Amino acid sequence: MESGALDAAGEEALGRGLAAMHAAGADTFGAFHDAEPELHIGPLGFDATPGEDWPGFYAERLVRPLIAPAVDRGSLSRGGADAVGRVCDRIGELAGPAEPPARLHGDLWGGNVMGGADGGAWLIDPIAYGGHREVDLAMLRLFGAPSRRVFDAYEEAAPLADGHRERVELWQLFPLMVHTVLFGGGYGGSAEAVARRYAG
Repeated sequence: MESGALDAAGEEALGRGLAAMHAAGADTFGAFHDAEPELHIGPLGFDATPGEDWPGFYAERLVRPLIAPAVDRGSLSRGGADAVGRVCDRIGELAGPAEPPARLHGDLWGGNVMGGADGGAWLIDPIAYGGHREVDLAMLRLFGAPSRRVFDAYEEAAPLADGHRERVELWQLFPLMVHTVLFGGGYGGSAEAVARRYAG
């Protein structure tokens, strides 16, 4: 591709395209292909054996396994670890209305959205799996998102469930914990602050 920058039409097309990708669905939460059921983010591996429900998959396969390595690295306090654990314990009441598995990009931060010379968007570096569609959108907001047009176009194509704005940081907890384990620094404090909001 020839690199460039997203224009307004490209941002709207990105929102509609994400809605279509999510609507393509997956048979289950987790791996939906014949390869080894594992997700990789850098050196970290996650068990993506298909699960029956999204809240359990998110809490037990993605978030909880990061607590011990984050503490061992010295990046997450004991209080932060307890808060993250309580979020995992409460995930069923926090996750919102049940939805069928969506086909996720899986690592949809702004750096994996490339603008083409034609103003359109290209998505790179996926870790595709079946999950909740709000997760991709929350990740896209985490480290500096494209403009509001992307999200408006998405919602026009595929309206989100009530309360989705209140769940954005819940779904950002996973990438924040990944960064806490990999990079330390202020990510542990950010993960702890998010966890305390939802821990009850």
